[in-house]
Amino acid sequence: MLFANVTLSPSPTALPGSAALQQIANGIASWALIGALVALLLGAALWAIGSHTQNMHQSMAGRRAVATSLLAAVLIGAAPSLINFFFSTGLSVH
Repeated sequence: MLFANVTLSPSPTALPGSAALQQIANGIASWALIGALVALLLGAALWAIGSHTQNMHQSMAGRRAVATSLLAAVLIGAAPSLINFFFSTGLSVH
């Protein structure tokens, strides 16, 4: 049995409320970046305190928090491009 050919063309104006949904996504991204900033500051403080008190466990936890925060910021910034890349890759599958 053959199925009809279907297509997909996302349009931000196709449904009502799309502008509000875009604003919600922008707000969540803003909150996520603020969270990453706070985690970075706390991680840097933990790293510094651990380093000065010669507490290697605390120092490593701070370094891990700094690295995780930076990676989170990169992913938040790259999220639209990553989604668009994988969507266009999916469209090219035959």
